[in-house]
Amino acid sequence: MRYHALTWDHPRGYTALAAAAAALDPANGLAISWDRQPLEGFEAHPIGDLCARYDLVVLDHPHVGEAVAKGCLVPLEELFPEAEIAALARESIGPSLSSYRFAGSHWALPLDAATQVMARRADLLEGPAPATWDEVEALSAHAPVALSLAGPHACLTFLSMATAFGEPPAMADPDVLVSPDVGEKVLDLMARLAARTPDGVRGKNPIGLLAHMATHDDVALCPLVYGYVNYAAPADAGAKAIAFSNAPRATPGGRPGSTLGGTGIGISRRCQVTPELLDHLRWLLGAEAQVSFIPTHDGQPSRRAAWHDAGVNARWGHFYADTADTLEQAYVRPRHDGYIAFQAEAAQILRQGLAAGRPHRDILADLAARYALSRTPGTER
Repeated sequence: MRYHALTWDHPRGYTALAAAAAALDPANGLAISWDRQPLEGFEAHPIGDLCARYDLVVLDHPHVGEAVAKGCLVPLEELFPEAEIAALARESIGPSLSSYRFAGSHWALPLDAATQVMARRADLLEGPAPATWDEVEALSAHAPVALSLAGPHACLTFLSMATAFGEPPAMADPDVLVSPDVGEKVLDLMARLAARTPDGVRGKNPIGLLAHMATHDDVALCPLVYGYVNYAAPADAGAKAIAFSNAPRATPGGRPGSTLGGTGIGISRRCQVTPELLDHLRWLLGAEAQVSFIPTHDGQPSRRAAWHDAGVNARWGHFYADTADTLEQAYVRPRHDGYIAFQAEAAQILRQGLAAGRPHRDILADLAARYALSRTPGTER
């Protein structure tokens, strides 16, 4: 059986999957071809359309509500024994598996784990990484600090900062994104840091921002950006290594505010599932692949053991050990059908509002209105 699969266009997203597929022998009943889509497609393309065209789809967990509404993914519970899913939950770092649980079922296998962490050029800064948002702001007065605000990331930065300030959005009440008090506190800080962000990186997604930091000296620190292990030990001799640390906290010892990313492999309803396919997926999630094969093929594993493996950390500049605490406590976004559209709209509201100097209470009112709309079935979005 030959399967048509889709991942995203970055070495972290495709190198390990392509190498694993290349090692398959079609004579044994299994072949997989992996296509790629840009990061922006991975973040926002309608999951129903992708599942109509592909057997396997690498996706982000906020898409599961849309997928359930469209009926386009097979729940893991139909394919794997309960004990196997429970073991995977124990072995996956942080909410890597639980983030794909929605409406009583799991909808993707946690292939890759990531969250927003702090990135810095240690050669441009003296001393340890700042641990709190107050320290980040103090540093920004005399060193170039950038916020990640392009695409959906203005919204994701807002969600993470609210989490650090003690109010994970929509958690206490799924109908309320954030309180006015915490929202204004976050926007006040975002406005001050956004004003100091160098113009050259304002439009760059996390990959572009990290690549820029590795090859230019005009950004010394980004307090919140999705971690990419590839930039901790770059293969390009002309690139500088980026040091990654836990996300900032509101107070020393507090929760690092960070919004979970990572990827999962979803199995579409069009897929003709065979035992050979399930065994291959089990191997990708197993200890051998996660601790050895995936890290040596530019991937970023989801298995907790890999994040604490001494050899993996020595090879990759201690990226994993230095950010694991943030991943264990990462905030999981809402996953209802309509959230993805809200995320894009909220990012635009935030980006434009901060740039124009709009009153923060007005920005928050717009966010609240769009969020409420996203949770209303059948409304135009």
